[in-house]
Amino acid sequence: MRDAAPTTIYLKDYKPFGFDVTSVALTFDLNPHATRVKSRIAFAPKPDAGGQIFLHGENLTLISARIDGTAVDPEITDEGLTCTVPDTPFTWEAEVEIDPANNTALEGLYMSNGMYCTQCEAEGFRKITYYPDRPDVMSVFTVTINGPHPVLLSNGNPVKASEGRAEWHDPWPKPAYLFALVAGELVAHSDSFTTRSGRAVDLNLYVRPGDEGKCAFGMQALKDSMTWDEEVYGREYDLDVFNIVAVDDFNMGAMENKGLNIFNSAAVLASPETATDGNFERIEAIIAHEYFHNWTGNRITCRDWFQLCLKEGLTVFRDSQFTSDMRSAPVKRISDVIDLRARQFPEDQGPLAHPVRPESFQEINNFYTATVYEKGAEVIGMLRRLVGAQAYDKALSLYFDRHDGQACTIEDWLKVFEDATGRDLSQFKRWYSQAGTPTVTVKDAWYSGAYILTFTQDLAPSETTPDPQPQVIPIVTGLLSPSGEELVASQVLELTQASQSFTFEGLPERPIPSVLRGFSAPVVLKRELPDEHTAFLLAHDTDPFNRWEAGRDLARSSLLAMIREGAKPDAKYLDGLRAVFADDSLDPAYRALMLGLPGQSDLARTLHELGEVPDPAAIWDASEAMREALAKHLADLLPTLYETHQVTEPYAPNAEQSGRRSLANAALSLLSRTEGPERAQTQYDAADNMTQQLAALAVLLRQNAGDAALQAFEQQWSSDRLVMDKWFGLQVMQAEPDAVAATAQKLTEHPDFNWKNPNRFRSVIGAMAGHHAGFHHASGAAYTLLADWLIKLDPVNPQTTARMCSVFQTWTRYDDARKTKIAAELDRILALPDLSRDTTEMLTRIRGT
Repeated sequence: MRDAAPTTIYLKDYKPFGFDVTSVALTFDLNPHATRVKSRIAFAPKPDAGGQIFLHGENLTLISARIDGTAVDPEITDEGLTCTVPDTPFTWEAEVEIDPANNTALEGLYMSNGMYCTQCEAEGFRKITYYPDRPDVMSVFTVTINGPHPVLLSNGNPVKASEGRAEWHDPWPKPAYLFALVAGELVAHSDSFTTRSGRAVDLNLYVRPGDEGKCAFGMQALKDSMTWDEEVYGREYDLDVFNIVAVDDFNMGAMENKGLNIFNSAAVLASPETATDGNFERIEAIIAHEYFHNWTGNRITCRDWFQLCLKEGLTVFRDSQFTSDMRSAPVKRISDVIDLRARQFPEDQGPLAHPVRPESFQEINNFYTATVYEKGAEVIGMLRRLVGAQAYDKALSLYFDRHDGQACTIEDWLKVFEDATGRDLSQFKRWYSQAGTPTVTVKDAWYSGAYILTFTQDLAPSETTPDPQPQVIPIVTGLLSPSGEELVASQVLELTQASQSFTFEGLPERPIPSVLRGFSAPVVLKRELPDEHTAFLLAHDTDPFNRWEAGRDLARSSLLAMIREGAKPDAKYLDGLRAVFADDSLDPAYRALMLGLPGQSDLARTLHELGEVPDPAAIWDASEAMREALAKHLADLLPTLYETHQVTEPYAPNAEQSGRRSLANAALSLLSRTEGPERAQTQYDAADNMTQQLAALAVLLRQNAGDAALQAFEQQWSSDRLVMDKWFGLQVMQAEPDAVAATAQKLTEHPDFNWKNPNRFRSVIGAMAGHHAGFHHASGAAYTLLADWLIKLDPVNPQTTARMCSVFQTWTRYDDARKTKIAAELDRILALPDLSRDTTEMLTRIRGT
């Protein structure tokens, strides 16, 4: 039965563990249903240890336990064991039995299609053996694996191996969440890397037989990441071997276990025939992210899970820097902001809001959120912007030198910057403790050569931040002349007060402001800027982000008028985009992004903030009408754009080719609205790479001309699980709103719909939840279907279930009929007597109960 009141853990209650762990030796005797794990752990009591030790443990069968060779009989509960221990250093030995084959939660040691693998972050190690499973307990591990498998892997360096046996030793102290083990029938794609100090590192990417042809890009991305981290951050890899393993069943994208990264197959395997340009870029970024964790997360980890943003926010910021350097910095920045607004802003403004560093949690898996990751990265970016690139580099060097081998806090991180720069960051620290997205309102005034910008910041009170205080907000600003020249180059204005003015003197004429350039802070910017000024910024702003933002603002303004008043698409917006698309000097990828409309959920949020009740159907209709208008307004340009940006060279997933394909496919999508499906069919038939094939198939489906291609695609790719995930998801995403739930329901009946596989589940149920108009169709069919599947999945995989629940977080913004339907589904799930702790916490917060 479910606990009536799940335990809440508070940051303020943190206490260090009472023992040091000086060494850990583990032996695994692998068996699908009866794996034996023997542990030998050296403990050294601290002065206040208290004579008893508590070790976490879940779903374990204890076979034996000994202290210094003498059998003991500990007290065992569902959470772990408690045992009386000496007040001097002692050796704990235990043997437990676990059942990897039936571990469907995919936490701890589990099996994926016959392969053993692990996922221990955040609290999975306690499902492997009894241990103080907390990130501030760090130790050196030696691991022996016995099993009838050709590949037996763990963390660190290989010590010795023989048939059916392998021993590994990790010389760097680590917390248990970084432990990893893999065993199975695998093939290695191997390479090597020479560090800047001349040390050779063996690199291996392990995959299932048959996937060898999808490894080359991932290996190159790893080598590029290693080079970049040396050149930009001065960080050199510290082991003799670096292994990556591709796993089919994995709840997340990847895991940075020390020296043995385990990846969701979708986040590492790629070939031109099976992966899109977007897949390649995502793989490059995730490989970089997990590799960068070697220093920002592994060598320096977090003291407790409240400090999760210390490793994740910093590492997301680093992988964003990497992608910006490898590809297009403006396109990367715009893409990051689109993602932030789509995922993190709703989180910040709803019942799941929490500070970047939470003050409490019931289930830590529920705090692997966009706030911790993406907003955490934005906070790092602001800090770098405030102190400058040179001071940032100095502070990071000090951070690595001072805290290597430690489990740290946000206070440790900010103290490094204060010591390196002499700057007081006590006010800046509020970004870590206050929940919500600040609103910054800007007004301007002109007095005979003096131009004044006045900024006001506001943060709405919330349950976690009842009395918000002003934060430090870096606002990068430039001033443009009416002819488009830059009168004042970009400079950082530091907003530290509730209201603050900045004066620019000696200007020859009243300027047009370009505010929050590069999206220099994660805020909502409000300003009364005439549409003609916004159109001017779209045409002339020298900041790529703000030029894109101007187009976005015009599009949003026009769409809101279309939704509310039935207005026609704004000619200023259409003309502005026409100028952009006629400018061949612009990066094709940037032009393709300019064509994107504000997301439909984003429009719903805007209407809600204006005190109106959003109508998902009206938002869908307006967005479609705008795309039709764009197709007609750009009709004479689109054929040339499509033809001139075709790639005739052999496929390469680089920025240059990817940009050309993205612009050509954006043109194709619009062309089909005036020409029909013929051009898309031709592209589909001739495609030799997944980017072109999938883009053409999407157009054909939207044109109701895709049945034959859809069947041919399934026949061609039925044996490739990752490509079939695309086949499933595309049908839901391209469905009309009134058909989304029925399409998803039909696909769940397909023989290849394996709902226990997180990728496949997300490809159908996640795609349905992400189709705004379809999910919120007035029938409520999608609400019911999602609830049915969450009820079915929760006993099997509570982590994936809980994360999928977040789609309901904005439910209170809609009309009464929709709210009544959603509330009924939430209550139906919450009424289950055996609902997991993960899902219970998420839904009670969303429901407000």
